[in-house]
Amino acid sequence: MNKLELLRTFVRVSELSSFTMAGESLGLPRSTVSEQVQALETLLGTRLLQRTTRRVQATQDGLALYERSKDLLSHMDEIENLFRQDEASLTGRIRVDMPNILSRRLIMPKLPEFMARHPNLELEISSTDRRVDLLAEGFDCVVRIGAQPDQSVVARHLGDFSMINCASPAYLERYGVPQTLEDLAQHRLVHYVGVLGSRSEGFVYEQGGQVHRVPMAGSVTVNSTDAYESACLGGFGLIQVPRTGMNTYLDTGEVVTVLPQYTAPAMGISLLYARQRHLPLRVRVFMDWLGDLIRSTL
Repeated sequence: MNKLELLRTFVRVSELSSFTMAGESLGLPRSTVSEQVQALETLLGTRLLQRTTRRVQATQDGLALYERSKDLLSHMDEIENLFRQDEASLTGRIRVDMPNILSRRLIMPKLPEFMARHPNLELEISSTDRRVDLLAEGFDCVVRIGAQPDQSVVARHLGDFSMINCASPAYLERYGVPQTLEDLAQHRLVHYVGVLGSRSEGFVYEQGGQVHRVPMAGSVTVNSTDAYESACLGGFGLIQVPRTGMNTYLDTGEVVTVLPQYTAPAMGISLLYARQRHLPLRVRVFMDWLGDLIRSTL
């Protein structure tokens, strides 16, 4: 029996925690999936999965094999694609992470165009505001806004998002439109923090090459961009965001810009990927498409 196929089946069962779902994904009967996993366990002389009536869970040996198998199968996909010139024939999976609001507003609406050109690719898309560990969590690439990491990964700078201050008309009707920094004492800020319980930076602005912070009151603190945006629309206070993400709301008048002379520093956006000699073609193709799409909005 093909050992690589046994590994592919085992990996899919581990990811889906289900023989039935793995079979549907691979186009195999559940019985065949179970037989292949058993054959792999016999071959390796260890139990890889704990099976109960309610779930399937990897053992310690199974977890170790899963991590090694992902890399091995990824390299095999790369070898299969090595001499293919037709990008439409690219196969394999790409695992990517990106900020939730960027995924929802920009990437997902355009993704069908990419998949139509590359129908044999499979994408695993993580959309979260949590700062993932690209290497430890096995991502092929990560879209990151803001500060960049250490030298363990490569960062391809795509450009910079210009920032705006904005609020809803309902909020401005209640509190007035701030004209100066001194006016902020009478206003509220929706506070954004990476981890709830940490301290907000307050109102941030750049002037004369220096970054300044003004402490502000605010009744709402969030740790996700979706909640941040929703709090602004709900009239809870001012927010400071990239203009690109708010263009639709600006066009409809659901939000209004304020204090344009006091904006936060532009936020860089980059594509991050692991330092390795040979980046799989499927990943390079996807990153090029992703980079072009993001740059078109800057």
